Amino acid sequence: MNKKRIEEIRSRLESALHPSKLTITDESHEHIGHVGAKSGKGHFLIKIVSDRFINLNPVQRHRLIYNAIGDLMETDIHALRIDASPPTGQ
Repeated sequence: MNKKRIEEIRSRLESALHPSKLTITDESHEHIGHVGAKSGKGHFLIKIVSDRFINLNPVQRHRLIYNAIGDLMETDIHALRIDASPPTGQ
């Protein structure tokens, strides 16, 4: 697990989206030998709940996430799984 990468992702998402819940899981170990993993970039699962997602469809939610961390796709992230939702009842 690369704590530095996770903390950078966390910092950017917290700053941009002010989530009420955020978990970031490094799943890179599940992709050893995968072509994309050979570059050293990581595979991550992001679960995030934010008021910023109210009235947005999934594509719009993902855009907000990529706006916050998209440049890390060039240097640190090979793949993301994203579970983004507004608070329950919204």
